[in-house]
Amino acid sequence: MNVVLARIGKPHGLRGEVTVQLHTDDPETRFAVGTVIETEAESGSGVPKALTIASTRVHRGIWLLTFEEIPDRTGAEGLRGTRLVLPESAPQVEEEAFYEEDLVGLEVRDTSGELLGTVSGLEIGPAQDRLVITLTDGVTAYVPFVKRIVPTVADDHVVVDPPPGLFDLYREGTE
Repeated sequence: MNVVLARIGKPHGLRGEVTVQLHTDDPETRFAVGTVIETEAESGSGVPKALTIASTRVHRGIWLLTFEEIPDRTGAEGLRGTRLVLPESAPQVEEEAFYEEDLVGLEVRDTSGELLGTVSGLEIGPAQDRLVITLTDGVTAYVPFVKRIVPTVADDHVVVDPPPGLFDLYREGTE
């Protein structure tokens, strides 16, 4: 299984630049100019098996990449949804990466240790990933999977520190 470094979003401009949703804590190293990165895309999509980083920049907090193999916006549009991956056998830089199958079934606790529910899924979103949690009362809730809100992922549980009232939003529709 490969480690996902980023998912390609929409094109930006006319020269083949794309937005990326990062899944790495070290984009400066992972996306250095000249780095060849393997891809995962839909079968038959025409996306190359690997892409070479031509340039990187951050625009309004969003990472933008161009690739030597993609000269224009049309080519960039064809990359949408492609995952940039690191083969599991490649040397790893220490970073946190979690697979859905590793998270599903873990207990969800608050910062005081109280049981809130269990992880029932992981949704990959355009802006950020979300943990899908089945609360102890059966309600499904979604929590942004960011360090500030999910500070701990252990072998048997995750700790969440949600903003006040977050879970109440999901319960309101069930009453």
